[in-house]
Amino acid sequence: MITASVVAYHHSYSEIGKVLDCLLKSPVAKIYVVDNSSNDALRLLGKISERIRYIHSANIGYGGAHNIAMREAVEAGAAYHVIVNPDIWFGEGVIEILAGYMDRHPDAGLVTPKIVYPDGETQYLCKLLPTPFDLILRRFLPADFFKASRERFELRFTGYDREMNVPFLSGCFMFLRIGTLKETGLFDERYFMYAEDIDFSRRIHRVTRTVYCPDAVVVHVHEAASRKNRKMLLIHIGSIVKYFNKWGWVIDRERRRANRACIEALKGQGRG
Repeated sequence: MITASVVAYHHSYSEIGKVLDCLLKSPVAKIYVVDNSSNDALRLLGKISERIRYIHSANIGYGGAHNIAMREAVEAGAAYHVIVNPDIWFGEGVIEILAGYMDRHPDAGLVTPKIVYPDGETQYLCKLLPTPFDLILRRFLPADFFKASRERFELRFTGYDREMNVPFLSGCFMFLRIGTLKETGLFDERYFMYAEDIDFSRRIHRVTRTVYCPDAVVVHVHEAASRKNRKMLLIHIGSIVKYFNKWGWVIDRERRRANRACIEALKGQGRG
């Protein structure tokens, strides 16, 4: 069984309806809509289909809300769980491709599709484990100053046209093996928003492969709220500080090993 979760926060029916329609056309058996809004205006979503379960929650953050759904998925005996942002949409066959990949590769605990903007441009969301420079200083320096560093960090030299085992995959769309989550645990709820996907992906990468699969493609609108809103920027910076306090700022041998192994494997495939 495949389950999925979408976290809403003051989204309208039209904003969240597109991704739900995509999921309802897929083999996903149960769709959890976890609503962190101050009201339950989206409660009627639960009436659309018996496959949708609406959960109104206190605003416990992005990872915490998905954890509510993932705990239910574990209890329900799901084999796979999909984390999906409300601003994602995709065509038929995407879930089948990713499930098929997981069925054929039991050593993979997380797989993500190719993610593109609405105009078809690639979003470079397969990344190395970040240094403080990658996450903090880049925000305040001219783009040209760190172009080479950014392109390496985002693995752009690969062309994003092949399967890759990558230590940091974006939380906007994650296809997860439930068995792996029983070993690694769920999202660390100390991150209210931002950086929780780095931490989560990293912990999964410790014990299994975390894979980019370009055979499946999804569209992501990708609104960078923290670049437009001072409050969200402060939350973003706070999460980054928590991440580096947990894993290490300058000295992080695991980061160095994981990144080196990723780069060497990709270069060994013939490009870079």
